[in-house]
Amino acid sequence: MEHAQQTITKILQKFPAQQRFSLAILQEIQKEYNYISAEHLKAAADYLSLPLSQLFSMATFYKALSLDKKGKFIIRVCDGTACHIRGSQNILGEIERALGIREGETTEDGLFSIEIVNCVGSCAMAPVVICDEDYFGNVAPGGGEQIVETYRKKEAE
Repeated sequence: MEHAQQTITKILQKFPAQQRFSLAILQEIQKEYNYISAEHLKAAADYLSLPLSQLFSMATFYKALSLDKKGKFIIRVCDGTACHIRGSQNILGEIERALGIREGETTEDGLFSIEIVNCVGSCAMAPVVICDEDYFGNVAPGGGEQIVETYRKKEAE
């Protein structure tokens, strides 16, 4: 617990204790932990001398921020128009079956989470899946399962 407190303190001290840095602080916390816990929100609110409700509102407004614990690897399936037309829902289904979870959930081992995103701006490569900042374009049937296996192997190494 002490290490976690030191980490959050380091994140907070990267920024001046001013309201205008609220979003940047929340983004750093999200980057470090893959989610923002109630304790993180409280620490940030105390540091910035802001009401907790104000940071909670920000954390729930921005889709890139999450109050729910996420997996080590977040698999994002684009379901924008081009990806949808080219079969992103089928790819999503493959990934869900391979992991035994649905969109918005995290595997019991804490390794994977699945999210649907509206558009990643890579329409020429549709359908697109992003995992751990790696983009996979023109994902063919069976590709969803291959992506899952790639990251299972990475974790095993």
